[in-house]
Amino acid sequence: MENLNTIGVLTSGGDAPGMNACIRAVVRDALDHGMRVMGIHKGYAGLIRGDIFEMHAKSVADIIHRGGTVLYTARCPEFLQTEYQDRAAEICRIFGIDGLVVIGGDGTFRGAQALSDRGINVVGVPATIDGDVSCSEYTIGFDTAVNVAVESISKLRDTSASHERCSIVEVMGRNCGEIALWSGIATGADAIMIPEDKDSQSFDQIVRVIMENRVRGKNHNIIIVAEGVGHSQELAKRVHEATGIDSRYTILGHIQRGGGPTALDIKHASMMGYMAVETLAKGETNRVIAYQKGAYVDLDIDEGLAMKKKPAMDIWQVNLQISTY
Repeated sequence: MENLNTIGVLTSGGDAPGMNACIRAVVRDALDHGMRVMGIHKGYAGLIRGDIFEMHAKSVADIIHRGGTVLYTARCPEFLQTEYQDRAAEICRIFGIDGLVVIGGDGTFRGAQALSDRGINVVGVPATIDGDVSCSEYTIGFDTAVNVAVESISKLRDTSASHERCSIVEVMGRNCGEIALWSGIATGADAIMIPEDKDSQSFDQIVRVIMENRVRGKNHNIIIVAEGVGHSQELAKRVHEATGIDSRYTILGHIQRGGGPTALDIKHASMMGYMAVETLAKGETNRVIAYQKGAYVDLDIDEGLAMKKKPAMDIWQVNLQISTY
């Protein structure tokens, strides 16, 4: 793209470990191409306010290992309105932003789609701990979130075993059960409950697995519940009433968003950030970077948003088979 002199970069939606590594890659590669880079604070909320500043190589020094996002992030419900979409596009033109890299999830990509419709060159990078971007097999932040969940559940297992309890652990995932599935099989959970199929494991089945494992000599139990299923406190109460086993619930919450990213998240974030700039430099726009079948690809945003993602039910099925021993 011959007239691509300045690019902007923003992070939007929920923060995800690895976002900083992606920002760093975007800035460094753009500078290597001789472009100016404009950082946008607080996602689309900052864009419509013109909260924009020029970034240099030093702006992204020593951030690759840090969690969160140095550009900050925010929800921006008003960006659903055409008035604010028009204003954002005009702000891009005022600041001379020829191309825009947006880092976030599906909601972020829909905002990019709206800007593309208004003539702004955009590329999206998938970053969400839930792993719920349909067009990409991997999203920045997912591996870190799963590892935080696994570490926390392993600690709960120690105290659970000491008191012979059943621990109900709620992990993040409002509409997607990927964190629950991965952390469940990684910690040997007795049962996993996900929002995509709330009836996949009934209460009676859960009680049966708990009791069968107790008969076989297992003195504690772990039940993983995705945020979208919820009712962890009520479930702990029902398990206690049905089994007589002391049951406690723990909601891990936003602790899963924090901490430095894993090596896997840094690697994916760096590769995707680099590819986003390269995609713009080649004159391509309205694209989203995705990871599919072991390769990084760029897809049309409209195509990517139209895709539907199925939960990894093979993980659920395997865990069901091996959770009772």
